[in-house]
Parts: sequence; structure tokens; C-alpha cells
Amino acid sequence: MTNDLIRARKGDHIRINLEEDVLSHLKNGFEQFRFIHEALPELDFNNIDSTQELFGKKINLPFLVSSMTGGTEQAAEINKALAMVSQKYGMVMGVGSQRAAIQNPELSETFQIRKFAPDILLFANLGAVQLNYGFGLEECKQAVDMISADGLILHLNPLQEAVQPEGDVNFLGLLKKLEYIVGGLQIPVIVKEVGWGISAKTAHLLQEAGVAAIDVAGAGGTSWSQVERFRLKDPISIRVAEEFVDWGIPTAEALVQISSAMPDYTVFASGGLKTPMDVAKSIAMGAKLAGMASVFLKAAVVSMDSLVDMVEIYARVLRIAMFSTGSKNLVEFRNQHIQRIGE
Repeated sequence: MTNDLIRARKGDHIRINLEEDVLSHLKNGFEQFRFIHEALPELDFNNIDSTQELFGKKINLPFLVSSMTGGTEQAAEINKALAMVSQKYGMVMGVGSQRAAIQNPELSETFQIRKFAPDILLFANLGAVQLNYGFGLEECKQAVDMISADGLILHLNPLQEAVQPEGDVNFLGLLKKLEYIVGGLQIPVIVKEVGWGISAKTAHLLQEAGVAAIDVAGAGGTSWSQVERFRLKDPISIRVAEEFVDWGIPTAEALVQISSAMPDYTVFASGGLKTPMDVAKSIAMGAKLAGMASVFLKAAVVSMDSLVDMVEIYARVLRIAMFSTGSKNLVEFRNQHIQRIGE
């Protein structure tokens, strides 16, 4: 794919996410859960601790700026703002797919945010399917080195690739190749979906392959089949893409299934986390990190102040939820203070 086509697609993705209705018709599932309120928490709110250690780094807030962008001048500015806020609050960040910069090194600067966030846990990112299209361990190392990353996200997006006119649709044999990449890198490998969820069956296969963590990235937020729908020109292809607007495993359901089947596995939750309470619930239900893309993107394009205000709100809601459930830290907060409505 040429440099101009890559830039155009990256630019289309940002524009469409900001301007068009690309939400899944499914809810994220967190509306089915409620916290168990404790009227006597026996805690000093000022001592609530939202920190944790992950992959050898201290994380102040369990928030993940989910992988979303890179490859254009606008993306570079967005990534800079997101990186600065991540550094300020001790959050985690992942960049968008670096395939464009591997193929066109002049684009690499749009991903290079370490200078703005020297201390954060930072994830590089490539599409897993590219392992069937010429990419291998060397390209994975390039992506990591490009941004001085602490881990590598390999994302799974079969549905998006299937509706893209230029999509890469050969997913055969990927599990073995993922296992090879895990064995060849000296840093954690994380696998995520892009918005349709990961089942407990797939999570188990990934764990057996040595994947350090998964991001369920479930349904309930941005539908990338809808994003691609707005890039399409052919009426038949548009009609096909629209049929998948309610596809996928809702984020809360994916999180429950995997946390129940694999309680000791490191799981992140993203996919339609829109409100501070969604974030708090996802952490309480077992996620090590709560990831958001669209929420951060829309705040970042307004102003740095808007982005800071957003993080402040989400952080305060999390700490108040911890306090009001009698949880002095994240370990106590997880898996004990939330229940499905009606149970």
C-alpha cells in the first residue's frame, strides 16, 4: 500500500470517528451490574489507593489510552496530547497500528511519544494478521524499538478486514505464529480485539500460547464495520457492512466469561466504556486496566484542558466508588463489591 493511501485511510478513520455515527447497536453490558454500597466503609477517603504494579511499572490510575491512531500530522498532535496526560496521571497508553510506519519509515515520528511520556507503561501495536502477510519477529521488534515500548499489542480484527475493500483476510495458522512472537520477544505480548470481543475459548488458547494479557475489547462502543462502511463506495459492500452493526460479545459479558474461567489471567477491559461508572465497574469486575479510545480522542481534539478535566472526573468517580464499597485498594475492589441486577 502506498504512503498516500495509508495516510488517506488513517485520516479517514479519525474523521469518521469524530463526524459519523459509528456506534454498535449493542450495549456494553455494564448497565446490568450494580455496586454493593457499604454505608460504613471504615476508611479514610484520603487514603484510597488506586495504584498497582503491571509488567514491572507502577501505574497510578488503572486507565488505558487504547490504541487508536498514528500515521498523519493530526494523529501526531493527538498522540502528543494523550501521552502528556498519560505521563501527568501515571496512566497506560497504546499507540495505533504501526504497520504504516514499518512500511513507510517517514511516518514513524507520528508514533514517537516517549519523549512526552518517559515514565509510562507504553504499548506498541501491530495487526496480528500481518504475520500472514510478510511480517515477522523482525517487524515486531521494529515496532517496539520505534517507540521504546514496554510491551507489544497484536490486535485481532477479522470482521474489519472482511468488510474492508483492501482487507487482509487470511487468519489461518495465526495462533502458532503468535506463540513464536511471544517466544522471540523479551517483553510482554498483549492480544486485543478491536471492538467485537474475545471469547473464553479464544482467551484460553492465547494464554496457552504464552500471551501475557488480553484486552477483551468487546462490543458496545465503536463498530469498526460501521467505520469502514463510511469509507465504502459500492452499495452492495455498504449493505453488507451495515448487517454487522450489532455483532459481537458485549464487553461486560466477555469480561465475566473470561474472569470466571481464568481468574488469575491478566485481562484489560475496553469496548464502549463511555462513562466513569463503566470504568469503575470494569475494574471491579476483574480488569487490570480499563481502556478507552473514542472518549479520549474526542476530548483530545477539543483541548488539553478538556482532556485533563475528563481524567480528573474519571479518577474521582473511581476513588469514590472504591470508598463507598469499603475498598482501600484495587485488590480489595475487584470481584467482591459488584453484582448482576436480579441475582
